[in-house]
Formats: sequence, structure tokens, C-alpha cells
Amino acid sequence: MTFNALRPVASKILEPMARKIADFGISPNTISLLSLFFAIAAGFRYYYSASDPLLVLVAGLMVAFNSFFDAMDGLMARYLDTASARGDFLDHVIDRYSDVFIICGIFFGGYVDWQIGVITIVGVLLTSYLGTQAQALKLGRYYGGIIGRADRLVLIILSSVIYYFYQGEVLGFSSLGWMILIIGIGSHITAIQRINHIWKQLE
Repeated sequence: MTFNALRPVASKILEPMARKIADFGISPNTISLLSLFFAIAAGFRYYYSASDPLLVLVAGLMVAFNSFFDAMDGLMARYLDTASARGDFLDHVIDRYSDVFIICGIFFGGYVDWQIGVITIVGVLLTSYLGTQAQALKLGRYYGGIIGRADRLVLIILSSVIYYFYQGEVLGFSSLGWMILIIGIGSHITAIQRINHIWKQLE
């Protein structure tokens, strides 16, 4: 189910746009911070959207912008030949804060019990940690598993659109509730898959 496999295709589509943005003199780090801004905006909109489905749709759009600018910064850095360890570090930090703001905004907004939300955010952060831990162990950045960050963002955007048109529940959960549950289960499965992969590589 991972959309990370489509990363090369997406990069080819986005590269011309990244070059144009870079030619305006905007730095990759500025774009990274802009992606964080949209994640924070999305989180607050989810939190305050309980009685307004339109806010959920707007939040989903903010998540899409977060995803777009998150893809842009790396492409710009390579185009400008300014890719650095500091930029990579900043990108990872911003991605984790973005995950927290978006997912916590949804479950703090009451779309799912907080216990499920906590289990989900732990799984998301653990999955991301294991990907970078593989890199720290000089095994290369690892994106494997059934649900990566790209998958999470697509699920969040799709569930937000669905919720705008249908706020009802199916088996006790709205589309946003089911999305958090799926991401939670999928993230912990992904964490186990990554642990297994890293362990074997270390042999």
C-alpha cells in the first residue's frame, strides 16, 4: 500500500516547480518551515471542526499543502546543490512535529477515543524513528512497511474529503475515526516490519 514507491514519479512531476520556486530566491529551509505552518494550521482546524465539516475539508487541504511543500524542500536543495546534514535534520524534525500536530488535532477533536489516538501517534513516531535509526546505523534510510508517511497523508486527505460529504458513523467510527484506527494498526505493523528488516541487516 506504500506510496513511497511512487516517489521517483512524483519527483519528476514536481522538479520543474521546485526549480521555479528556487529561482525566486526562496531557500529550502523556508519551504520546510512553510510545510510546518500548514501542519499546525491543519491540526487546529481538525481540533475545532467538530460542528463544522467545512473545517475538516479545509484541514485536509492544509495537509495536502504540507505534503506538497515537504516534497519541495528536498528537490530544491538538490537543484541548488545545498543539500546538507543540517537541512536533512531540520526536515526530519519538522516532519515529526507535523505528524503530531495533524494526528493529535484529529483525536483531540473528538473523532476517536484518546486512547486510540495515543496508540496511533506512538506507532507513527516509532515507525519514523526506526526509519532514521537504520540510517544512523549506516544501513541507509529505510522506508519499508505497509504504511509510510506518504500513505498516512493520503489516508488523512481522503478521509477528510469523505467526512465533508458524510459525517455519519460506520460500526462506531466516522471516516476520520477509521483513518486514525487504520493508521494506528498499520504503523505498529510497519514498526515490526522495520525492526525485523534492520535486525536482519545487522547480522
